[in-house]
Amino acid sequence: MRIFPLLFVAVLALSLGACSTSRNLPAYEQPLAKTNFQQVRTTAYTHTEADHEEYGNRTALGGVLHAAAPAAPVPRAIPVTQRDERRARNDYRSVAFVTASQPFRTNNLANPIYGSAAADWSRWPAGTIFRVVSTGQLYRVEDYGWALAGRNTIDLYMATPGDMNRWGLRQELIEIVQWGDPEESLRRLAPHTKYRHIRRMVLELEGKHRAAANLD
Repeated sequence: MRIFPLLFVAVLALSLGACSTSRNLPAYEQPLAKTNFQQVRTTAYTHTEADHEEYGNRTALGGVLHAAAPAAPVPRAIPVTQRDERRARNDYRSVAFVTASQPFRTNNLANPIYGSAAADWSRWPAGTIFRVVSTGQLYRVEDYGWALAGRNTIDLYMATPGDMNRWGLRQELIEIVQWGDPEESLRRLAPHTKYRHIRRMVLELEGKHRAAANLD
């Protein structure tokens, strides 16, 4: 008898229903400007956390959660200091290229492996691809969460609790590689507005920012 899937759906519905009625939404933050480079608050999550266990390793888009692939170092020039200028005129090696300690490209640009990320889809629509500048890793927005609605926070998926804890809370510069489609995000979210965190995202996607801010 296939009882477990039905039980799972019932438990999921109850838990989401509890979220929609018994918890206040997080404090609302004004959206960041939609620029190609943004300084954002980042946190981390993994599929074995208590509040994610019920969803397993699946994303809100229906795919499988992925950790970001390590980025390969690329060469960059060493800045020439004033002290080195005279020597640099006669010694090319002082401005030669060296391996950067801070990578900016993935191992395979033709077929990059995106890490999964969760965010408010009204600020970073589903499918938004971005690079964390400090690591060079690429992420795609595939998830959302209660604590992210109306917040300038992006949650990065990590494969293990250890990786998640090591990341912690960080302010990071990100580069938007490709913006997701707000209309597609609205289409996916609109049927689920009985949940308040989704309703807040939908209100913002509809341009009703004051109503989104006042929702608690």
